[in-house]
Amino acid sequence: MSDHVYKKVEIVGSSKDSIEDAIDTALAKASKSIKNMDWFEVKETRGHIIDGKVGHYQVVLKVGFRLE
Repeated sequence: MSDHVYKKVEIVGSSKDSIEDAIDTALAKASKSIKNMDWFEVKETRGHIIDGKVGHYQVVLKVGFRLE
């Protein structure tokens, strides 16, 4: 069994539909350029208000990935 070293980066996802969709969108996009992603942490959730309703959700994530 080998030891692993990880790095964390911060990304922000957004969606008009839901917080979960904002997370999914951010992770899908990040996976195209970041290899070995292993976990994420939700650091912030916020949104944009339009006419008293949610316009879109925004989620700040920390993504951990294993260095090669």
